[in-house]
Amino acid sequence: MTIAVIDYGSGNLRSAAKACERAAADIGIGDSVVVTSRPEEILAADRVVLPGQGAFADCRRGVAAVPGLEEALREAVIARGRPFLGICVGMQLMAERGLEFEIVDGFGWIAGEVVAIEPNDPTLKIPHMGWNELYPRSDHPVLAGLPAGTHVYFVHGFELYPSDPANVLAETDYGGPIVAAVGRDNLIGTQFHPDKSQGAGLRLIGNFLRWRP
Repeated sequence: MTIAVIDYGSGNLRSAAKACERAAADIGIGDSVVVTSRPEEILAADRVVLPGQGAFADCRRGVAAVPGLEEALREAVIARGRPFLGICVGMQLMAERGLEFEIVDGFGWIAGEVVAIEPNDPTLKIPHMGWNELYPRSDHPVLAGLPAGTHVYFVHGFELYPSDPANVLAETDYGGPIVAAVGRDNLIGTQFHPDKSQGAGLRLIGNFLRWRP
């Protein structure tokens, strides 16, 4: 199995790649993790992981700036149906648009927008940062073994709010419900960082590696 971790200048690449390697070893899968922006390597990969951190617009422009990258992602993930995992802003990029400081089009893979978190409690600080509890809203196989109350690690001030509630796979609570994971078909994304979520994160990545959508 080859896992392509997409390099478009966003960060968290080493962390995401090492987590994939560790999760694959834990479940006994022989894998090859390639950190790449080369279209031919993305098209040859069995699975695609898109990390992301920072502002939505910066990440979106980072993808667009790499020749052939967006087209290769669309071909591998949408046309060929390769399993896809978006992490943090990598998840948010699946939306139709982001509203972080300016309106910027996303990939349009999941209907919805990336909007600011607005907690009901004004004393809660933004960004939402640190460990928080995960509440699955679906029996999705990538969330197997992560019961309600599992702690995972977040760093974000915006959330992907899907138009179709069926695409919300998990939530957390931060002055109200916050979307923590989304998905449809061969796509899944987590607002939290599985690569920073210790055992729970490794379990999720292992589930992703075994997933046959």
